[in-house]
Order: sequence, then C-alpha cells, then structure tokens
Amino acid sequence: MNIDRITEMEGRLERLKVAVEQLNSALDAFAEAKEDYAVLDTYLGSAGWHHDRADDEAGLLPANLKRGVLSEDAIWNALEDYRELEARLKGE
Repeated sequence: MNIDRITEMEGRLERLKVAVEQLNSALDAFAEAKEDYAVLDTYLGSAGWHHDRADDEAGLLPANLKRGVLSEDAIWNALEDYRELEARLKGE
C-alpha cells in the first residue's frame, strides 16, 4: 500500500538526513584536529617531551595533573589512529 511505502521512505529519509548531519559535524571536528595532530607529532620525542617526562619521573609534577601525553604509546596510538582515518577518508 502507498501509505506503508511512504512511511518507510520517510523513515529512510530522516535516518539519512541525521547520518549526513552527524558525519558533517564529525568531519568538521576532524579537520579542526589537524593542528592538534601536527603539534602532538612534533612534541612526541622532542626535547620538551623528554624534559616533561623527566620532570614527571622525578616527581616534580602535581599528582592530579593529567599526563597521558607523557606516555609515548598514548600519543603514538592517537597519531596512528588519525593517520589511518585520514587514509580511509582518502579511499586508500
């Protein structure tokens, strides 16, 4: 019946519109993260990173300070995730 088909198509249209809107927002956020990627890529292994890590190991940083960036794996994994997603978006 036409009503069933129209109702189904209306649902599909709404889901498509929501998915496109969400992906657009996510792509905007991903594009904005490019600078974060570049800065973190430069920071990892730099003299500043080594100094910050040494200060942490010496107990010079506040106990409540988030310090995920001082874990080599945390930054490396985030950078690798970014690179993989960028390649996926390019169709590689």
